[in-house]
Amino acid sequence: MTPADTGASTTVGAAASVSAPDVPGTPDVHTPRMAPGGPGYRRMSLALFLAGVATFALLYSTQALLPLISGDMGVTAGDASWTVAAATGGLAVFVLPMSALSERFGRRTVMTASLAVAVTVGLLVPFAPSLPALVALRAVQGAALAGLPASATAYLAEEVAPRALVTAIGLFVAGNSVGGMSGRVITGWVAQEWGWRVAVGVIGVVAVACAVAFRMLLPAPKHFTPGSLRPGVLARTVRDHLANPLLRRLYAIGALFMTVFGGVYTVIGYRLAEAPFSLPQGVIGSIFLVYLVGTVSASTAGRLVGRLGRRGALYLGGSTTAAGLLLSLAPSLPLVLLGLVLITAGFFAGHAVASSAVSRTAAHGRAQASALYQSAYYIGSSAGSTVGAVAFHSGGWAGTVGVGLLAVSGVVAITVTGSLAARRTGRGVPARA
Repeated sequence: MTPADTGASTTVGAAASVSAPDVPGTPDVHTPRMAPGGPGYRRMSLALFLAGVATFALLYSTQALLPLISGDMGVTAGDASWTVAAATGGLAVFVLPMSALSERFGRRTVMTASLAVAVTVGLLVPFAPSLPALVALRAVQGAALAGLPASATAYLAEEVAPRALVTAIGLFVAGNSVGGMSGRVITGWVAQEWGWRVAVGVIGVVAVACAVAFRMLLPAPKHFTPGSLRPGVLARTVRDHLANPLLRRLYAIGALFMTVFGGVYTVIGYRLAEAPFSLPQGVIGSIFLVYLVGTVSASTAGRLVGRLGRRGALYLGGSTTAAGLLLSLAPSLPLVLLGLVLITAGFFAGHAVASSAVSRTAAHGRAQASALYQSAYYIGSSAGSTVGAVAFHSGGWAGTVGVGLLAVSGVVAITVTGSLAARRTGRGVPARA
């Protein structure tokens, strides 16, 4: 992250922006968009990084704890996986309505409210008396978090200079990876000593701190224009986005990448707890340190696109993920870890490239465009968590890997379709989806 200007005028301006109105009547066309080294960029980057940390830490707070939840509540891996699928499913269902609210009331307002509700529910999760109650609380938490992803990417698309957009979104995605990693590592070691309920409670407290810091740091929007909440307007915007072949392909790519990731990380705890590895819960949680690789790959996605182009970067992300899946089949812990590193690097790079492409492609209704991507993305997560767990129950780790390889094949096929469509367009032939 590039250091911000340290001059006195910049400090005053940044501080003033936090107290500025959230929803101005018209965008301030005279205020330049934020860019690395410019006023507000560092505060914005840190704020959204922390929002990403809180989102993924809460959303996947039970994932590393599934074996303990299964044992405590006497349920199967498939049943316990619903504590993950319910949260991601709730987010997938509510992300579009929440994006509509952000078009009307402002990105920062909706993100703040979403985090406030999510962290409150997070403090209640440890007291769930049964699996149905736990699943219900997780669904509410996921629905609350729906206000974050689409609003954040729309905020960036409006407030950040186009040349810095991929990098800025990459930093937000990097916050996701840090949240996912820290949440799993913390819960692993805490749960080993005090149980899974205390572990998810600790994550709730961490998320509260992130939410408070986010609200204090994020600059007020300068280029936001309030939209309409009329259902007809929203329906037309959604229809326009779904009619765009490129956006449809990007939505499918996001869903398929997340199917791989959701399946692998939902099941990996069960695999490592069994022979021949038989690892304790704390060590299993530490495995998620490989998320740091995702932090790097997501934050460098802009440079990757600059060198290889968008489709080249997606090919690289898909092939890296596939190689990691195949390596993870080995009965050797070092090779399994290397496989997880490759899966994580490929996934976060592909996700950062696809999500930033959505923001750049949408000419209007950016929040809805991003919301549709996030909806597809988290539908993929829910599907991956559930199908991956079922495949593991019936066919072991090889079954989960098979599901992942099928999803990666879909990413490659869709990207090839995009390449062919681009060639047809270049020859003057209308491209089809």
